[in-house]
Amino acid sequence: MMSKDARVITPADIMPMSQYAKIRVEHRRKLVAVKRQRRMHIGPHATLTFENYDTMWAQVQEMLFIEKGGDEQIEGELSAYNPLIPKGNELVATMMIEIEDEGVRRRTLAGLGYIETMVSFTFAGQTVTGVPEDDTERTTPEGKTSSVHFLHFTFTPQQIAAFRTKGTQVTLGITHPKYGHLAILPEESRASLAADFN
Repeated sequence: MMSKDARVITPADIMPMSQYAKIRVEHRRKLVAVKRQRRMHIGPHATLTFENYDTMWAQVQEMLFIEKGGDEQIEGELSAYNPLIPKGNELVATMMIEIEDEGVRRRTLAGLGYIETMVSFTFAGQTVTGVPEDDTERTTPEGKTSSVHFLHFTFTPQQIAAFRTKGTQVTLGITHPKYGHLAILPEESRASLAADFN
């Protein structure tokens, strides 16, 4: 596995499945601790997990391990997950809207159209709003949103400097009319995300 400063996963970075099987349990255990710092709950239903090289490498390895598609599967997984690795001036998150009851989930998602365009960081007088991954339209013409979104938050050099400053209070919020919630990042989370900038 390469360092988190890497920008893309290549076929050469993929660990043979026999080798991965030996480290899988321990690696997944360590990754849980890393993801805990990089997961933000906003309100009762929305969770953002901020991705980096290591989380995406693990995702690719898991998909290959579980689905057993061999070399033929690798290119598809890299195409799917490489775009979610931050490119130096951005943070990238998977946002999930999680509601256990299927009926409640369906009704809630039906009223949250375009929520994926209303997620922002605020800090030091700055606001950085997420831009959805343009792989597919996630809100239907009827206004129903998807339960999963991929968001890119692009920062200017000045914003990066402010975000990196120890002790900076960072808020992550959603401003949808039917889902307005804020969360303050713990300092350890701010520091973990700040490491994605290069």
